[in-house]
Amino acid sequence: MPAHPTPAPAPAPAAQGDAVPAEAVAPLIRGVSVLRELTEAGGRMSSSGLERATGLARSTVDRITSTLARMGYVRLDGRDAVLAPRLMELGNAYLAALRFPALLSAEADALADELDESVSLAVPDGDGIRFIHQATRRRAMSLSFRIGDLLPAERTAPGPLFAQEWTEEQWEGWRERRARDPEDRAYPAVPPRREPHDMEEEFKQRVTEAGLSGWSLDDQLIEPGLVALSVPIRTATTRQTACVASVVSHTSRHTAQDLRTSLLPRLRKAVSTMERRLREAPPPPVPPPPSALAAWTGESKQELGSGFVESLARGLTILTAFDEGRSELTLTEVSQATGLARATARRALITYEHLGLVARPTDRKYALTPRVLSLGFPPLSRTTLPALARPHLEDLTRSLHESALLAVLTPNGREIHYTATITAPGVMSVHIPPGTHAPASGTALGQALLGRAPHTLLDEEREQGVRTLAVPIHDRTGRTVAAAGLSFHAARHTPQDCTTHLLPPLLTTARAIESDLGTATRFTHVPTA
Repeated sequence: MPAHPTPAPAPAPAAQGDAVPAEAVAPLIRGVSVLRELTEAGGRMSSSGLERATGLARSTVDRITSTLARMGYVRLDGRDAVLAPRLMELGNAYLAALRFPALLSAEADALADELDESVSLAVPDGDGIRFIHQATRRRAMSLSFRIGDLLPAERTAPGPLFAQEWTEEQWEGWRERRARDPEDRAYPAVPPRREPHDMEEEFKQRVTEAGLSGWSLDDQLIEPGLVALSVPIRTATTRQTACVASVVSHTSRHTAQDLRTSLLPRLRKAVSTMERRLREAPPPPVPPPPSALAAWTGESKQELGSGFVESLARGLTILTAFDEGRSELTLTEVSQATGLARATARRALITYEHLGLVARPTDRKYALTPRVLSLGFPPLSRTTLPALARPHLEDLTRSLHESALLAVLTPNGREIHYTATITAPGVMSVHIPPGTHAPASGTALGQALLGRAPHTLLDEEREQGVRTLAVPIHDRTGRTVAAAGLSFHAARHTPQDCTTHLLPPLLTTARAIESDLGTATRFTHVPTA
């Protein structure tokens, strides 16, 4: 295993009209198309909308979304399918196998703090670029793309740096894409071109200049006012451009020329440190592979019958076989990691090659490509803890008919801030509007946040007759970041009832929130409020 990661090549996506391999798994192709449409729609879409967007029959859409819901990858909300945080485990598998976020994100974050500007890391994806890390600044004029967003190379600062290594076949694919989509409608992360024009010579000139100077500029190519400066991060052995670090700003703070003169030296210094980290990185530990996936899909099929598309579920589990220390796998290794038969794994990998989600670094090895991030990661990477927790709190209120609450500590640690509240239906119920503050020491949720006990039960903390039960919520490191609770009239439940009947489902809800939070924060930052 090399000491530095080598990104897998990203093949061109299957173009309309490309022949589907005879051994490809049709349900897997359909399931991926549903996930991509949900992603481009921002994470939520009705069944009828998915039917129109994918061209699939309504019954097929319903079976796919039912299967994805069983896997925890979507949530069914009335007639809508909504992407769920657990889906991020697919993108996490790619990012972990790549290793760049783990090795380079701390340096990117430090540079953003030093410059007080947004800093991003991007990798090539076909004739585009895809973001793998973002360190943003909180301002009224926010400048950042989402992790997983895809941009056309010619409208970015990283694009010319990657295009230096394009083959003639890649250039021809770029020309065909531009002729097919002159307004960049296939790139929802960027505004469409107002005046499409032939820019081949202009882009080639930028590529040449980037090769000579070792850096590249985006002077309002994406949209008016946005400027960016990029420097390549090269691999230790081949000196190829592995990824690109960029500083992003707007013209009221820096002109493009000012970015080059004032910030380029500091960006180059940070990139030098990043390249040293790649050189010195030891081989990654090999984590245990996922287990019992094949058995789980079989059990789900037996339980749900025709409503569960087993070939789709099994195909998606293939992606989770990859991870840090498992960046390149043989067919046998994929089969062993997932518990799937070699023939099943082989057909899924053939399907993913066709879709551009998997590439072959060698004849016998398979690796994930950046396109895996197109499966839900961009909208999910912007989630917050209240948004993540809300569906779980709604389920809790629905099952117990009591109001559910989520709160965090304020910066001074003396108050709690209610960030999500689900009011139970009924004539008499507790209602605490989100945004409400209360003393931490005098509330059940505050005491749970302060670590006073594994769970807390307080009577009449807000008003006479109100009883509240609360438990802490922990992040990936075990740190308490929030508290979840139930609030109700004291006459409805005795203290013994609370311990016997309310505490177990509340703890289950907290563990579900922690699980989603752990998945979402492996490579992204999730604000707690």
